Amino acid sequence: MSKTLSISTEKQPGSIIRVRMTALLLSALTTLTSLATADTSTAIFDPLFRTLTVTLDGDMMLDPVLDLKGNHTLTISFDEITDDPSFLLGRLLQCNSDWQPSQLHENENVTGFNYIDIEDYAFSNNTFIHYVNYKVTIPNEEMEPLASGNYLLQVFERDEPDEVLLQARFRVSENSVTISGNASARTDKGLNDIWQQLNLSVDPGNMMIQNPYTDIIVEVEQNHRPDTRRVIEHPMRVQGSQIIYEHEPRLIFPASNEYRRFETVRTNYPGMHIDSTSYEGNMYHAWLNTDTSRADRNYLYDRTQRGRYKIDEYNSTDPDLGADYVMTHFTFDFPEVYEGDVYVDGDLFLNSYSDLNRMKYDREQGVYTLDVPLKQGSYNYQYVLRPHNGDRQTDTSLTEGNKFETVNEYNIAVWLRQPGMRAERLLGTATFITN
Repeated sequence: MSKTLSISTEKQPGSIIRVRMTALLLSALTTLTSLATADTSTAIFDPLFRTLTVTLDGDMMLDPVLDLKGNHTLTISFDEITDDPSFLLGRLLQCNSDWQPSQLHENENVTGFNYIDIEDYAFSNNTFIHYVNYKVTIPNEEMEPLASGNYLLQVFERDEPDEVLLQARFRVSENSVTISGNASARTDKGLNDIWQQLNLSVDPGNMMIQNPYTDIIVEVEQNHRPDTRRVIEHPMRVQGSQIIYEHEPRLIFPASNEYRRFETVRTNYPGMHIDSTSYEGNMYHAWLNTDTSRADRNYLYDRTQRGRYKIDEYNSTDPDLGADYVMTHFTFDFPEVYEGDVYVDGDLFLNSYSDLNRMKYDREQGVYTLDVPLKQGSYNYQYVLRPHNGDRQTDTSLTEGNKFETVNEYNIAVWLRQPGMRAERLLGTATFITN
């Protein structure tokens, strides 16, 4: 493998009024522009906060999608590295399919006042790193979504509502359509190669769709990763009540590979894929076994959680409070990349790319390294390349390989967008697992 990689005047009467009006217009345009480009990713903005999770009905494998009828419960959990709790509040922001704010007013999409005191918190037990664990349950007595769509829970301190500390995505679905289909290695680019393709159909049932060719939007992600998002705005055909999406190039995905795994549920001896552990300074450390590229290896099945992780500590009845933070050391033996960066990817980093999960190249050792504190548990991860230029689309072909046999999860959302609507409606969601 090569050592380099190309990823590749005079005022007239009324002028003062005009100046003021211009200023007001510019201010309004600035506000609209900021809304149009709002950062609505699941993210942590304050480094004292860690381990942000969104769980539906206590099942980590379910997508965070609430039923508009109120049949499910969503729990958002996070830690603050501190000895004393903060006075935190939360609010909901409703978004369209592109995760940008809708035009609905707060009283149209959330019950009551759109603020909730985050009072469900507890202190860590018998941990070297002290933290406070917070939980927010939705819906609750003070806050309940009234309309379908994408939602963002934003958390901030009581006295600083404009300084968002962290935010988490979830969805509310009407569940008014039936989504059928499959994902397989039989693709328009070849059979059993490096690709996987989806074929979908949407049945709106008794719902009246004025124009299925323009009013329905289908959105797909692979393994709940926002960077893989594909949007299909027109079906291939409509057959009876079925809106069909077949032979669509944007529904062909690189197959990637099974996620890698490691466990730090114990600190007194190495767990899965851990080379060694020790206590240094004021915390435990865990060194993972050195990883190498899997691009040229044969596919090896492994039952993973498709990028997710679970907080766990072998001797604790409540791992959310009993699991400690462990300085986790990643090592990836891979040639230096000059026109891009190597990241450790997965839910453990909220499927985003920042300094927190960007690896550094050690020229003396000839390896990439990353040191990051992670709460004890069972983790999935993978290595991805991200070029400096272009669309910065992440790529796993050289780090993990693309194996058609890989068990991937495809998350589908079906939206209604019609002229005159002030907010798109989420009609239904589904998850397909490759055969």
